[in-house]
Amino acid sequence: MRYLWLPTQSPYFNLAAEEYLLKQTNDDIFMLWQNANSIIIGKHQNTVAEINQEYVQSHHITVARRITGGGAVFHDLGNLNFTFIQNIQSQDKEVNFVRYLQPIVDALKDLGLPATFSGRNDILLDGKKISGNAMAFHENRVLEHGCMLFSTLHNDLVNALNVDPEKFADKAVKSVRSRVTNISEHLATPMTVLEFKDYLMNCIKRQDPTAIIEQLSDREIAVIQQLEKEKYSTWEWNFGQSPRYSINRKVRTQGGSIQAMMNVKNGRIQELQFFGDFFSTKDPTELAARLVGLPHEQAIIQETLNDLPVEQYFSNATKEELLGLLV
Repeated sequence: MRYLWLPTQSPYFNLAAEEYLLKQTNDDIFMLWQNANSIIIGKHQNTVAEINQEYVQSHHITVARRITGGGAVFHDLGNLNFTFIQNIQSQDKEVNFVRYLQPIVDALKDLGLPATFSGRNDILLDGKKISGNAMAFHENRVLEHGCMLFSTLHNDLVNALNVDPEKFADKAVKSVRSRVTNISEHLATPMTVLEFKDYLMNCIKRQDPTAIIEQLSDREIAVIQQLEKEKYSTWEWNFGQSPRYSINRKVRTQGGSIQAMMNVKNGRIQELQFFGDFFSTKDPTELAARLVGLPHEQAIIQETLNDLPVEQYFSNATKEELLGLLV
């Protein structure tokens, strides 16, 4: 088995590394890694429905999609993430988290922490969640990974994922907001997250005492960086993969109320109609036509609106009000 520590804190690179190691190697792997402030979206989720866009943008939080299912999670440097990748027989291709999480639970118990399994894929301490996990299969290989809350900032965790569900009507999986706690709050003897990283790595490889902790080779890094560039850092992967969803919102301006009804597919505006008791000197359907086909992304919509005479389509309404209505 290869034991890896990824020194980079880029979620795009780290998620690309997982896909590369799963699909382009034959090694059994245990890997530890950290991400800088980011929201990691499940493979089947609607990104826009899962994040608080205003908070994410103002706090410079990266949004990245992974190749496993499950719900959205917040990562920061108070998290420690782990990945198991193994070759399996076809008859072993089942979603069995306990098989991979038992060594993690045992390591926590050795620290005097009464860790327990919960539900299908969580680890709890004193009834509160400290780890969520997800899984993906590729041919005769399986990837199981999870994030462990060691000393994460609860305020960012809650606010970055705080979205009003009534704004969206879609078929995507909604994240489960569980009560959570940090591992560091339960330790009898304090340690840093990096000390915990070393401890956990040693626990996992104690059955193989001669094993060394490796780094990715220069060739592997180059391949991963290419995958990061072509897939994981792209809008198409992180937002464009979102399922179809609809938005129906209303704003009241000095010129009257404006209602926007929008259908979005593959992250792009597919249909858009405006209704309300506003006055106009130009037909708002012309403005809607300019927006249809664009990515449902704030910066792009804002740039388009800046080039349009919004006040002619909606008298006494501002571009800021219309932008807030649409995104």
